[in-house]
Amino acid sequence: MNQIMGQIEEDEIDEEIIRRKEQKRKTNNKNKHKPKKNIFKIILITLAILIIIGMSSLGILLYGPYSGFRDWLITTAMTTMTHQWIAYLFYDEDTINNVMANNKVEEITEDTDTDAIVVGVGAPADTYENEYERAVLEKKNKNDTYKIIEIKGRGYSGYLAVIYNPSKVRTLVTAKIGQSGQYLTTMAKNNKAVVAINGGGFDDPNYSSNAANPLGVTYSNGKLVTSYYYAGAGGIIGFDNNDKLVLSSKCTESSAKSLGIRDCVTCGPFLIVNGKKSSVVGNGGWGTAPRTAIGQRKDGIVLFLAIDGRTVTRPGADMDDLIEIMERYGAYNAANLDGGTSTGMTVNYELINDPIDSTGAHRTRFVSTGFGLIE
Repeated sequence: MNQIMGQIEEDEIDEEIIRRKEQKRKTNNKNKHKPKKNIFKIILITLAILIIIGMSSLGILLYGPYSGFRDWLITTAMTTMTHQWIAYLFYDEDTINNVMANNKVEEITEDTDTDAIVVGVGAPADTYENEYERAVLEKKNKNDTYKIIEIKGRGYSGYLAVIYNPSKVRTLVTAKIGQSGQYLTTMAKNNKAVVAINGGGFDDPNYSSNAANPLGVTYSNGKLVTSYYYAGAGGIIGFDNNDKLVLSSKCTESSAKSLGIRDCVTCGPFLIVNGKKSSVVGNGGWGTAPRTAIGQRKDGIVLFLAIDGRTVTRPGADMDDLIEIMERYGAYNAANLDGGTSTGMTVNYELINDPIDSTGAHRTRFVSTGFGLIE
């Protein structure tokens, strides 16, 4: 009897063990699927949170109390021909006009004091005032007619061409004036300009980038090329018969003649006049983009500047950047030229900078004018 009872107890224990094992197996199987479902839920929740945070952050940037991003977006978009729609996508016309009015360059209105410029090829010195003076004046070879200096700053990079003889600087004009512009490389080659930069603005109906007609007054080698109405920033930017850079807001054919202009384009704003910097209100109203500028030192040396942009790490330069660079290298007078996709610098008829167009492609476009060193 005891044996029978013992056997029953053993069987019950075995059944209990089996039952527990089966229950554990089922629990383990459930747990195998549970983490996957949990992970999937976690991913969905995380994505939802990130989207909400992203939308909230964008909303704060676009419409929040801090106006820096809004001002940057509007001014950068509005100073291009093809991206103004971006500003209107987020803001109404009154907001855009208000931002543009509060971000501007207040130019120096004085006439250019050409008597302050003493033209003469810069000669090496035993000591230099600073590293930038050395960079300009120190030549590799005594008879060098130009020098290329790499420029780097926060958010931009580019090139500064030092032209030692201002009498050799001429305005380059498209050979198809009235029909279409040309690439800067072509204009440089046609005019045998060993160094060249793009020049003034041009009429651009329907944003075609045809560049057939330069804006304002254009002179090349003493001859009038164009004389159109111009009401933009700056004005005449060019050299007189004494090889001195003249900046004049009086943008007419008669004023150009009275100033003795031999080579000029029309653009702006003016950056430095008679050693005095223009006042940049807000971000200057020109946003951040590729830039071209020209300047002249008191010793007559001419500075061509081309700054690249339109990349994540290198968006470009604003007006403050241009003023700082030109002042650093000794410009007594300096002005902004056409920028964006137009920005280009050629050496021996080849582009040395990296233009990027509105689609993100690494290429330049037709321009109507430029400045070149003719040897």
